Amino acid sequence: MKIKNFDLSVISFTNMKLYLNPIIKSGLILILFTLLGCNKNEDSQHKSWKDYGGGPDQSKYVDLNQIDKSNVKDLEVAWFYPTGDNKIYQFNPIIANNHMYVLAKNNSLVALNATTGEEIWIHANLSGITRRGINYWESKDGKDKRLIFQINSYLQAIDATTGKSILSFGENGLVDLRQGLGRDPNSFSRVQSATPGKIFEDLILLGSSPGEQYSSPPGYLRAFNVVTGKLEWTFHTVPQPGEYGYDTWPKDAYKYVGGVNTWGEISIDEERGIAYYPLGSPTYDYYGADRLGSNLFGNCILALDARTGKRIWHFQTVHHDIWDYDLTAAPQLITVKHDGKKIDAVAVASKNGFMFVFNRVTGEPLWPIEERPVLPSKIAGEQAWPTQPFPTVVPPISKQEMKKEDLSLVFLSAEERKEWEQKLDSAEIGFYTPLSNKNSTLAIPGAVGGVNWGMTAANPGKGMVYVISMNYPSFYEKLMTLDEIQEKNNSMRVARGNSLLYQQNCATCHGQNREGIAGPALVNLGQRMNMNDFKRILFSGRGDMPSYSHLKTEELEDLYNFLSGLNQNQTTRNNEETQVPTGPVIEVGGAPGGLEQRKVENSGGRYGAPYPEGVKIDHERLYMYQWGLEYPYIINPPWSEIMAYDLNKGEIKWKRALGEDPDANKLGFKNTGLMRAQRNGMIVTSSGLIFSTSKDGKIYAFDADNGEELWSATLPTGSEGLPAMYEENNKQYLVITATTPVRVGKNADEINDGKEPQGGYVVYALPNK
Repeated sequence: MKIKNFDLSVISFTNMKLYLNPIIKSGLILILFTLLGCNKNEDSQHKSWKDYGGGPDQSKYVDLNQIDKSNVKDLEVAWFYPTGDNKIYQFNPIIANNHMYVLAKNNSLVALNATTGEEIWIHANLSGITRRGINYWESKDGKDKRLIFQINSYLQAIDATTGKSILSFGENGLVDLRQGLGRDPNSFSRVQSATPGKIFEDLILLGSSPGEQYSSPPGYLRAFNVVTGKLEWTFHTVPQPGEYGYDTWPKDAYKYVGGVNTWGEISIDEERGIAYYPLGSPTYDYYGADRLGSNLFGNCILALDARTGKRIWHFQTVHHDIWDYDLTAAPQLITVKHDGKKIDAVAVASKNGFMFVFNRVTGEPLWPIEERPVLPSKIAGEQAWPTQPFPTVVPPISKQEMKKEDLSLVFLSAEERKEWEQKLDSAEIGFYTPLSNKNSTLAIPGAVGGVNWGMTAANPGKGMVYVISMNYPSFYEKLMTLDEIQEKNNSMRVARGNSLLYQQNCATCHGQNREGIAGPALVNLGQRMNMNDFKRILFSGRGDMPSYSHLKTEELEDLYNFLSGLNQNQTTRNNEETQVPTGPVIEVGGAPGGLEQRKVENSGGRYGAPYPEGVKIDHERLYMYQWGLEYPYIINPPWSEIMAYDLNKGEIKWKRALGEDPDANKLGFKNTGLMRAQRNGMIVTSSGLIFSTSKDGKIYAFDADNGEELWSATLPTGSEGLPAMYEENNKQYLVITATTPVRVGKNADEINDGKEPQGGYVVYALPNK
């Protein structure tokens, strides 16, 4: 039985209260929802890998059992497709009709034969395309097959069979995603997320990454028609006057507050037509004097009717977030046995280290969630929310406390430990401790601790959720005024003037030595990227990185020269247009005009645009100079773990370190996990296996029942992003994107054994009989 197109916007679960209209109180809607789930074929969507994350529910689960516990040790490389460049790809391949779609050859979209790796077609030079994946859609009659993706903050479509742009989509092949956000579209350059969104019926559901500066655009949730490109609905994540949640903000907040965006992974209950969005924090991430209130729908798990965009229910996991505790990992849709009943649930893992579990129809928690008092802010004008929600039964996914005795015995000398003990004595410490404008602050989890995108998976029918987590603290300097930041910048001038640009704009995420922290390593950048691509990325922003459109052309060139170590002649050569790759190229550059530089005015750069006319804010803006990510090594291992939650019982069934740090191993430490390991992913199989990539450059297979390692293989180079699994011609395949330098140890040193590794897509299978 299927019932469609009824109004579901009647359920709201906020601050531990469930508000129901009279219809729901009578139980009728709950009965309808129960009926909707009765006839579903639990594994029908898990036979292939046509979606980012495997299927609509983002479970990374496959109902394939050719590879099992008894033979996984026999896996071997079936074929390898080199990317033909030195770029880092986080791309999750998708497979449909024996076509595997990948990014390679300088951001070209390539269709491969999924059984042989042979090139079918290449759509070249799609610089700025969503780097973690794309979307596949086909019509009910199978005649229209499309690849839909974001690029340069446009939405575009390509024919999945021919590889050619579909110019009937949008306006001459383009849908401008900067339009419709309630802000001047020329005041910002970037809105697209690095994750691809999600297909539901004839819609593509999109989140966004509009930046994290003051006055950045809001992260409205939108759905577009996959055939026409028409905007079908919009949900205002920063509510406007008259909308639910408007009273949780200052009256003019919708005019200037940004963020509250889904930059991570959307999950869909196809049978019920419900989309689950993990939402991030409002801007500015660490100081909220201009957004007093609880700030709905910031940091919410939000259930929307996928057809209409109407709100069904929500739960806010952090009130008035001032710690950057975004929700980003895919909500996991599972069925559990709870209090003697079968319940369709959703499990939400967070950067703050919690696992929240709800009835996915009503939003009611399966176990109590308490509002507990937390510390107030010491900054004049800031009003930290007085309580925060704490799950009472389900254990945390990561550490939420750090004391002096937790200081690392691995990579800190006795002298360094003493120095850090003194730092901790003078710092603000404690879970949910607001940042200070007087002192440093230690937060654990930090800004990229706990769980990030790609790091959740499930066996949906068994109520099992699998999580990769990180024990990664942030040590924040004090919040500063703009004058204090400028003074600090001036004091940091070094011999090479253009390295100041790097310190001001890049070092926070890419590291003082360019080895990579939250962002990728930039060592030897000139070997992986030409200047034109570099300029385009900095102008538009990409993924979690904001736009740097405020930098002048000569500043961008100076910064590129500094990162590449090139002289002027080399710079000129690398400034040439990207060459068309070899192979069956059928088109170059996407829809006409889609790669042209966007006009940007008055963006304010990294410090944010001014408040709109008529808006008066009494408090001076405060900023974070560094994001506190430089010190993952100060805490004892394990730094990264993989674990299994049995959510029938609300307990962790098993957990273990994920990967080994060879530098720590040499010092006699085992079961260490890896630092800076926020870009790994999993696959769960019906045969009882968990496959996981790891920061140490390996792919592992674990027993899903107990976490025992059953197999591992060393990749040609490291991997970021999600693996994929599929079956073609009665043969099961595992594909890994391996294009990332392996960097380990305290200083994220690269491991290459003196060889230049060749990146590509590694495909494993069992030997032919």
